Amino acid sequence: MTGESPAPPITRVVIVGGGTAGWMTAAALSRLTAAGVSVTLVESDEIGTVGVGEATIPPLLDFNRSLGIDEDAFVRATQATFKLGIELVGWGRESDRYIHPFGTIGRDAEGVEFHQIWLRQSRLPGAAGDVGPIGDYSLATVAARMGRFARPSSDPAAVLSSLSYAFHFDAGLYARFLRGFAEDGGVTRIEGKIVAVEQDPASGFITAVKLEDGRAIGGELFVDCSGFRSMLLGGTLGVPYRSWQHWLPCDRAIAVPSARAGAAPPYTRATAGKAGWRWRIPLQHRVGNGHVYSSAHLSDAEAEQVLLEGLDGAPMAEPRRLRFVAGRRERLWDRNCVAIGLAAGFIEPLESTSIHLIQSGITRLMALFPDSGFAQREIDEYNRWLVREYEQVRDFVVLHYHATERDDSDFWNHCRTMPIPDSLAERIELWRGKARIFREQGDLFTEDSWIAVLMGQNVIPQSFDPLVHALPVAESARFLQHLRHVIARTAAAMPTHEDFIARHCAAVKQEAA
Repeated sequence: MTGESPAPPITRVVIVGGGTAGWMTAAALSRLTAAGVSVTLVESDEIGTVGVGEATIPPLLDFNRSLGIDEDAFVRATQATFKLGIELVGWGRESDRYIHPFGTIGRDAEGVEFHQIWLRQSRLPGAAGDVGPIGDYSLATVAARMGRFARPSSDPAAVLSSLSYAFHFDAGLYARFLRGFAEDGGVTRIEGKIVAVEQDPASGFITAVKLEDGRAIGGELFVDCSGFRSMLLGGTLGVPYRSWQHWLPCDRAIAVPSARAGAAPPYTRATAGKAGWRWRIPLQHRVGNGHVYSSAHLSDAEAEQVLLEGLDGAPMAEPRRLRFVAGRRERLWDRNCVAIGLAAGFIEPLESTSIHLIQSGITRLMALFPDSGFAQREIDEYNRWLVREYEQVRDFVVLHYHATERDDSDFWNHCRTMPIPDSLAERIELWRGKARIFREQGDLFTEDSWIAVLMGQNVIPQSFDPLVHALPVAESARFLQHLRHVIARTAAAMPTHEDFIARHCAAVKQEAA
């Protein structure tokens, strides 16, 4: 066979920026050091990190496991608690409250999807229609309401196998934890403030970053983890930012930690307000709180007042204010630079996807890791996958705002009536007919996630799958009653969330200074 010789392998990788994105990337790339690749992370202590991603979703377990991280050690080191889902308060109507759970809802029967069976039965009169809310058939929802937690069973026949979970953790402690892992794996950290970026005059490829003290850190592949500044991809290579603010109007956030008041629930809470929403994230040592809002509908001072008045415990620091525009870079990989984290894009933290999108970028980079030839076809494939994932996550978050009956403020009137992406409009239309929902290739959120939010926000289908008629009504009623009972009994037998942590992974309490 004849052909061109393959390009030499990359031997120098430079990560610009620390924080969660930088150190997750460094931890994953540390495995390359055994093959002779130098991995260097450059960060400045003068530049703070955003750290809004204290709540996570289940795929993070795969990332930690891929690194060989002991889960209990990780939980202790990051003051973490467990998360079975997110409670959404006031999103459909002001009085509404539902949980978007992790794991599955119900169990299919005779090839018919569970939610179709539930829909048919819920519309029947008498005892057959007395099925209760759909959340009663989710172990994660029932356990979360009871304040209970256990890890899933590996036995697929067990109800406990239907459970999934994630974490709430201190993002700063997670970055520190991963820094130790990465440095132990051979990653070099350089402290310094970048003042210039050097490029090859012919190709525009980045060749080095220059520090304030005159040092130049050269590399062949550069990973931009510089946060909203997007120093390399946006600032140096000029890749434009595509705003989604017309669909996601919130552009401000205020964050403040507070003292714990009572037991930590195993779920995140997102409470909708007049012009946005407030998060509550319980950790072992404190509670993370924040207010995400639209500056066009609420002043910074009013937003801070709403946040502070809603705290369950005393504030432990001064509130931090953040500005952002929801959206993404047109390309997330350009030439020899890949942007990961906020440097690539930002979809507000409503469904805790920020850390997942970091993870997804890292996973795809490892799958398409280049040689020094930087094949354009591989770069295009990376961009195709990541852009699609950003857009799928965007649609799921936009759904929360658009699927509302609230008309108590200009903000909600805008969200309820605004045009939405065609891809989301098509999903909603298909659902409204016969409750059909299909997970697309690479879609982060499962059918159960879509069902939980659509039903939780009162998007009720006109009908249901005709195949349900093949199941006898009385038999379906007994099936639902039994399943509901088993789930309630299983949840009640689980340890409390607090007891589980105390038994397995309680952090060492820090003495007050």
